[in-house]
Order: sequence, then C-alpha cells, then structure tokens
Amino acid sequence: MGRIKYEICEIDKQTAVDMVKQYHYSDTVPSSTRHFIGFYLGGELVGIVTLGFGTRPLHTIKVLFPDLGTSDYFEIGRMCMTEDMPRNSESQMLSQLIKWLRVNHPNIKILFTWADGMLGKVGYVYQAANFKYAGHIVSEFYMRDGVKLHPRGLKGVLGKHDDPRITVRPTLEEMEQFNIQHIKGKQFKYFYVVDRKYKGVCAAALTEPVPKENDLNWKIKRGRGVWVPCDKPDYRTDAKTGGDLCRAITTITKNTAELRAP
Repeated sequence: MGRIKYEICEIDKQTAVDMVKQYHYSDTVPSSTRHFIGFYLGGELVGIVTLGFGTRPLHTIKVLFPDLGTSDYFEIGRMCMTEDMPRNSESQMLSQLIKWLRVNHPNIKILFTWADGMLGKVGYVYQAANFKYAGHIVSEFYMRDGVKLHPRGLKGVLGKHDDPRITVRPTLEEMEQFNIQHIKGKQFKYFYVVDRKYKGVCAAALTEPVPKENDLNWKIKRGRGVWVPCDKPDYRTDAKTGGDLCRAITTITKNTAELRAP
C-alpha cells in the first residue's frame, strides 16, 4: 500500500464520540480529553485520535521522564479508524499526527500511549510507527457475565450502596456468590519523542524486549493469594453493552436484596 496523505484538523467532541462509539471497542471517551483530532480523506472522516491525560498524569510522565511535567506531553486516549481502511493506515495516521503536533503544539515533547494487553493487543501499530517501548505493568480487573467491572462500580453489584468507601473489593465468598471473576494481565507502555530538540533520557528500563503475541498472558484468582494461568478473557468494555449490562446487574442485585430483606 502506498503512502496515505490525510487532512488533519481538530473536530468537535460529539463528532469524535460518534466515531468512537461506532469503531472503538470501549465506546467511551476519557473525561480528561483535551483535543479531538480528525483525519480526513476526500472530505470524509476516516479516523480520529483523542489527546489528553490518563488517571495519574503527573505520575505517568515522571516515571518515564523525571524532568518533565504534565504540560510537556499528551496521552492518546482513543484511536480508531473506519473498517474499510487498508492495513497500516493507523501507523501512517500516527506518523502524520506527530508532524501535526510539532506544528500546532510545539510545547509537546512526548506522546504517550498504552497497548491493552488485556484485549490481546501488544502494540504492533505503535511499533510500526516507531514508538519506543517502555515496559509493561500488571493490571487487574473484575468481570461478571462478560462485563468488565471497575472496583468503583462493585458497590452496587455487591449491594453495598451505603458503604462510604469509594472502592469496594469483593471477598472470595462474595466473588463466588455473585459469580465475579478476578483477572490479571499486562498493559504495555509506548512513547514517541515529538520534540527533536529534547534530549532527556527515559528513566524506564528499556532492556525488556519489544512484546510479541507470546508475551501475552492472563491469570485468574482461584483462592487467597492463588492465581492460575487462563485464556484471554472474553469481555465487553464498551458503555453501550457493558455499561448497560453492568447497570442492569446492579439493579437486579439491589432489587433481589430488597426482596430478601426482612
């Protein structure tokens, strides 16, 4: 496939959200998004990238580059394209995004992103776009009936609506009672040095080889401190399915608890 030349511009939030809902597995846009970037071919929107920050923006950049702060980088929140785009289109989109950033956001030194190993993604699109690999973390989540549950959303599932804690984790007994699974897996970090003049040294250990398919692994909790290997979890993360199902589970659980109450 030859080189694709995109027309790049900032777009409104709703246009980006509509694109994400149709083509991205998560179906949501992070609340910390600062910019919605559209990629056009022949006047048609074929891809989007959202830029902003994750849940711990200062920590994220300091771990990689101790001399930088939140004003020095963006994190890719969502990236997706229409399904009819040819192979390598996303890598070309990233490469052209870098050039666009240099012109439109010259203060940005680093572009950071994650590859979701929980979904079996090791970051091939970032590798093809010459991003640097910065190691991995072990992440975890809960799952029920194919729906990914965040610890903050478990209060309703467990019927602990009045619990003052923000995060409520189920006991082993509650996991069995409510058919909740606890899964661990990898998340992979990548970055690109946008500012050619920046000579900072990445503090992350880059001795870890760039991940491939065989670097993916998952574990499921089977007892107190007992984790055993398992297959890739088949779950939904989008709000359109997972969110609605999670709310339905919460409602059913709450109603059941009320019916059983004396």
